[in-house]
Amino acid sequence: MASTITEKILSRLAGRPVRAGDELRVTPDFVLAYAAVGYAEMYLETIKKEFGVEQLPDPQRYAIFIDHNIPATTEKNEKMHQATREWCLKQGVALYERQGIGHLVAAEVGYGTPGAFAVHFDGHVTQLGALGTLAMGIRFNILEAFVRPDIPIKVPATTRIEFSGKLGPGVMARDVFHHIVGKLGAGACRNTIMELGGESLSEFSIGDLQGITGLAMFTGAVGAIVNPTPEALAYALPRAKIKIDPVWSDADATYAAVHHIDLNGVEPVLVVPPSPADTRPLKDFLGLHIDVGYIGSCASGRIEDLRAAAQVLKGRRVKPGFQLNVVPSSNEIMLQATQEGLLATLMQAGAFISSPTCSFCYGALGGMLAGQRALSTGTLNVRGRMGSVDSEIYIGSAASVAAAAIDGAVADPRAFF
Repeated sequence: MASTITEKILSRLAGRPVRAGDELRVTPDFVLAYAAVGYAEMYLETIKKEFGVEQLPDPQRYAIFIDHNIPATTEKNEKMHQATREWCLKQGVALYERQGIGHLVAAEVGYGTPGAFAVHFDGHVTQLGALGTLAMGIRFNILEAFVRPDIPIKVPATTRIEFSGKLGPGVMARDVFHHIVGKLGAGACRNTIMELGGESLSEFSIGDLQGITGLAMFTGAVGAIVNPTPEALAYALPRAKIKIDPVWSDADATYAAVHHIDLNGVEPVLVVPPSPADTRPLKDFLGLHIDVGYIGSCASGRIEDLRAAAQVLKGRRVKPGFQLNVVPSSNEIMLQATQEGLLATLMQAGAFISSPTCSFCYGALGGMLAGQRALSTGTLNVRGRMGSVDSEIYIGSAASVAAAAIDGAVADPRAFF
C-alpha cells in the first residue's frame, strides 16, 4: 500500500498501517516547548494542579527551551526563567538556555530526527520537517502531550509542492515561500502536511528548507516535511536523540493536491502589512522609505541569511539613522558566522549584532515608534508586533533587508549579486 512519509511515520507509532483521515492515539517521540511569559508558568502550574502530575513519565521525551525574553528585561521574566530551570531539574527534563531560538536549537541538538514525530505548542516547529521529522504545533492539545502517554490525532492528508527550474542570483528561499503563498493562496495547504520535493529541491540548503517548512502555517498547513536527502541524513543522524529508520514517501503515494513551482519565475517579494498573506513583487515598492531592518527570527537568521546580507553590505555603509539589527538564530550559527568573517563585515557596515534571542521578532527588544516602518525577516507583520500599533512591518528576505539598509529605502537585492 503506497503511503506518504507522514502516513509512514504515524504508522510506526500506531503499530499498524494508517491512511489520511484515520483517527489515532499515538505517543509523540518528542514533546517540546519554550519558556515564554503567558505560556510556561500556566503549563507548569496546570500540569500539577489540574492534572495532579507530580512527575512526568519518560522525561527523556521532553525538552524546554529558554529563548524568549533573553536577556531577561524584567524581574517577572527572570522569575519565570528560574521557575522553568527548577521544574526541568526536578523533572529530569532537558533544558536548553541561551543557545538560541528553540526551533533551530532543537534541530542542532537532535530532536530533528528523521522519521520521528515531534509536537510543540508553537507552529513554527514544523521546520524540523526539513530533516524528515513530522513536527506539528498542537497548541490546544499540548498539555495532554505532557500529562498523558498518548494524544489524539487525525492522520492529515498531504499537499505536495514540487520545484523545478533554478533560482536567480539574489533570490532567496524566503522569496520562494512567499511566492508560494502569493501564487497558490494562503489556504493552499489547509489542514494538510506541506511536503516539498521535485527535481530542483537541490537548489535549497538544509537551512533554506528549514525556513520554508517553518513558515508552513501561513499556507494553512498543520505541518511540513521533506523526504530526507543525503545532506539531511548526514547532518541529522549523528545528532539524533533516538534511533529510528528514516522513511520516504512512495512514488505512487496519494496526495490531496500536487502543485508545481518554477523557480525561474521567482523574484524578490515583499509581504505588505498588516497581513502575512499579502505578498507583492518587491519591484512595486522600490524607493519606499524604511527606518528599521531586522535580520533574524526562527525563519531567517541562518548562515545563508547572514552570508547574503554580508555580500550586499561588504564595502558599504548602512544609511545614518537607519537601524539594522542582525540576530543570528543560534550560538552555533553565530560562531560559524564569526569564523567566516560575516559578523565583522556586517559590523563594519554599521549593523548592530545581537546574540541569539526571540525578543527582536516580537518587539520585546528594538521596539518601533508610531510612524516608523520596518523591513523584517521576522515571522509576522501584524500591527504592534514590533512596537507601536501605528508602525508598519514589511517582510522580505535577508538580502532585501540589507539592500534597504544602504539607502533607507526598498531596493532590489539582485543588484548586489
